Amino acid sequence: MKVIFLKDVRGKGKKGEVKNVATGYAQNFLIKNNEAIEATKANIAKLKAEQNREAKDYEAEKAEAKVLKGEIENDKTVVEVLAKSGADGRLFGSVTTKKIADELSKQYDIKVDKHKMELTDGIKSLGYINVPIKLFEGVEATIRVHVAEKK
Repeated sequence: MKVIFLKDVRGKGKKGEVKNVATGYAQNFLIKNNEAIEATKANIAKLKAEQNREAKDYEAEKAEAKVLKGEIENDKTVVEVLAKSGADGRLFGSVTTKKIADELSKQYDIKVDKHKMELTDGIKSLGYINVPIKLFEGVEATIRVHVAEKK
């Protein structure tokens, strides 16, 4: 019996796959537990429409990420962060990705999730630092951060 998997089933198939399985297994387990549906023409058409919609959504998100990358990597986009520092230019504490994301939102009205910033450790000194941001699969940007001394 041909079925369309609604969920990943270990050892049998992944979500969205159309496969032949034993009739008893399909009727008594997969369909009963809502893990698969019978592969009729109507269900296959629904599956194709769903896959097309997901592909369009993916492409739209990727295009949106590329536009955001252009805004972030603009020469005028430099995030100014004020922090207290000692005489040697080292900060008391550090500038975290949360602080950078908040300042980016305040200064340029660009919203980026702090978890997408690839800063292994907080910034601990004054000056300009480039912070890589993973916006989307295959779309990465680098934002310039200027850490200045708070008076």
